Amino acid sequence: MKTLGIDGCKAGWIAITFDEGEEGYHILRTDEELKEKLLSFDRIFIDMPIGLEDENYTRECDRLLRKKLGSEYASSVFSPPIRPALHAPSYVEANMQSYEYTEKKLSVQSWNITPKIKTLDMLLQAQEELREKVLESHPELLFMNLNGGMIYQKKNTKKGLRHRLSLIADVEAAADDFFRDIKEEYRRNEVGEDDIVDSMVLALAAKRSVEKGIKTLPDEPAKDSEGLKMAIHYV
Repeated sequence: MKTLGIDGCKAGWIAITFDEGEEGYHILRTDEELKEKLLSFDRIFIDMPIGLEDENYTRECDRLLRKKLGSEYASSVFSPPIRPALHAPSYVEANMQSYEYTEKKLSVQSWNITPKIKTLDMLLQAQEELREKVLESHPELLFMNLNGGMIYQKKNTKKGLRHRLSLIADVEAAADDFFRDIKEEYRRNEVGEDDIVDSMVLALAAKRSVEKGIKTLPDEPAKDSEGLKMAIHYV
């Protein structure tokens, strides 16, 4: 089974695989490149919301994830836009639609990733074969489990970033080289250091899931009005 981890970045998307003999990284700048990559792998862990509520501001999977991460790290979980606001042409209109249905405003952080949510949503609706292999995950949950149930430091600190990288490098020899090479090859305003470690832990989890299996938040996920599962996948 070919596995992949994908995280969003300013250049588009960063995709990494730790499959034995196939280790590598790719920067995907267009929707077509993303589509081709998704179709060419068998299991993809991606840090991007999949499945959207129609009227509820917070998905159950996000509520459970915040609870699991704890109050100090709950802010890393954004509530995605509700489906009626997904195609709004501006933040003002998306905000109005969100408030109309939920009586809560759409966060700026959620609006900033809405174009990527929309791209992925359209691909999953158009390519039904992707729905069972493109799985939403969350790096902070994966790092927590990799670190024995604790988060050491926030990733926006040098200490936290180094610790996250060391957790991956302890089990994947290519991690340090990937981190260095990507930093040298791409500008910081294209790919951030946190994007690199996040995509690597997603890749590691996707690879490990083949043998260890997959768990979800919640245990029995609901599907949205378009048939997309609303769940956080982890190992």
